Amino acid sequence: MHRFLVGVAFAIFALAVQAAPEKVQDEMGQFMAERGLLQRIGDAGMQLEARASELVVNAMGFLGVPYRRGGNTVETGFDCSGFVRAIYEQTAGLILPRKADQQAAATEKISRNELKPGDLVFFNTMRRAFSHVGIYIGNGKFIHAPKPGAEVRVEDMSMSYWSKRFDGARRVAADAGSTTETN
Repeated sequence: MHRFLVGVAFAIFALAVQAAPEKVQDEMGQFMAERGLLQRIGDAGMQLEARASELVVNAMGFLGVPYRRGGNTVETGFDCSGFVRAIYEQTAGLILPRKADQQAAATEKISRNELKPGDLVFFNTMRRAFSHVGIYIGNGKFIHAPKPGAEVRVEDMSMSYWSKRFDGARRVAADAGSTTETN
């Protein structure tokens, strides 16, 4: 119930900021607006950015959900790729492949300096390329399901552990939902 309420609060906050970003006075609103997490919807060209903001806000609603290897629902818990897949399916209606390396292969390669909220960030955590994935939220931070015994959380990509293991960034195309990979 708590996660649901947090998600609803973020969604309401997102709508308020999108409607009047110049009037955001509180620190959280300012933080999110400055980092491009919430964008004003003005024309069709900005719809993808708005969708990315919605994706990030939705992902934040799952903070604290436990890690579970092979997990892909809030009820069972998430592993990294299950979390990313669930967020994209629930928010954007796009079905990504189940495994992190498959998600990397199915998305568009971008450079680190092109990262925008909603993009995917990949890491080599198991001595193989693209063995871990998270969702970039802006300001050098990402949200992910890290490991057994942990919960969905936000981390800084500049931390030594993540910096040494960064494997690349990818952008999900609006038409990425054509895959039907289920496991």
